[in-house]
Amino acid sequence: MAIAGGNITLDSTEGMDKISQTEKVTSPYFSDGATTLAAANIVTSSLTDTNEKYFFGISNNNTPTVEEFNVAFGSTNGFGVNVESNTKSETEAIYKQYAGLLLAPTEVTGGFVISSPGSDSAIASGRDEEIFVLSSRRSNMKDRINKGTWQISLSGSLSNGTAGADILHLKDDSVNESPTATPAGDRYNVVSCSSAGVIAAQSTVKNFGFFYPDAGIVVLSAQELSASMPGKAANVDDVVIFEDATHTGFGYSKTTNSDSKQALRFINCLQPTSAALKFRDEEDQVSAQYFCRVRSAQMNFSNNPTFVSGSLNELRQKTMKGNPTTFISSVQLYNEAGEMVAVGNLSTPLKKNFSSEATIKVKLTY
Repeated sequence: MAIAGGNITLDSTEGMDKISQTEKVTSPYFSDGATTLAAANIVTSSLTDTNEKYFFGISNNNTPTVEEFNVAFGSTNGFGVNVESNTKSETEAIYKQYAGLLLAPTEVTGGFVISSPGSDSAIASGRDEEIFVLSSRRSNMKDRINKGTWQISLSGSLSNGTAGADILHLKDDSVNESPTATPAGDRYNVVSCSSAGVIAAQSTVKNFGFFYPDAGIVVLSAQELSASMPGKAANVDDVVIFEDATHTGFGYSKTTNSDSKQALRFINCLQPTSAALKFRDEEDQVSAQYFCRVRSAQMNFSNNPTFVSGSLNELRQKTMKGNPTTFISSVQLYNEAGEMVAVGNLSTPLKKNFSSEATIKVKLTY
């Protein structure tokens, strides 16, 4: 038998037959469905050797071709790469790119002023001339990175796989502070915390960087990192050994005559035991609830042509005369162009006649 039904026009004005709600839903950030990317699973990736001057990717060793984060090094001085005559440094371009993206127009020239005044601060005032930038993968972060739940644990260590020394745990200060408005959305400070994520007391006087949840970017002061996790030469106690022996801790290169792969330094400090990346994404799920009200005089008959016969369209079934009984089994929603956009079936058919009314709530989530 053909499907039969009737049409009821809804008032889609907010608060009438429609109510909209937005819920923030969080989930694990990483591609494998996990919240944490442990040190033992962190590997580097890059597109070409040229990118390695200033840029590296972070991947899971189980899926090495899938980049979870990107790390870039920026320097207003052009440090960290071999700058050829009459050319601009790649690291200088990186710094200016992120300054133009994240800072207000009046702040771009001045650059990132990250460090907080105070006795524990590496830079009492003025511009941070070197930065490390951790940027997320768009498909992983959904609408934004979930604030207050992420954590970066960096470690200076004798070697990869060895319990780290001078472990530095970082997260945003959204639990205590209100955000600063920027062209890239809200901005929070990046401060130190305990391994359990509790913000340490010294965070009130030291700022390690900026966190932009809507852009999925963490900008860190290279000098603040260097002051908190200094690197030493390979034959000295408390050494930090990397794939490249010149990459000692965060004592970043201050020359423009060699390609020292500064972004690799950051990833290397994520590889010793106890280091890790912990992140969750955040997504706005919009739900629209439509109240389909069926009045007493509506939906009591069927427009199925088999219900009638003859030139006068008389009802075939005598039971459909007077006060007939019908059953509503599904609801379909159409847009103004007459296109069906949603359909839902009731768990059990809803009995309907002239003596009853019904309100069917349809919820769409997108």
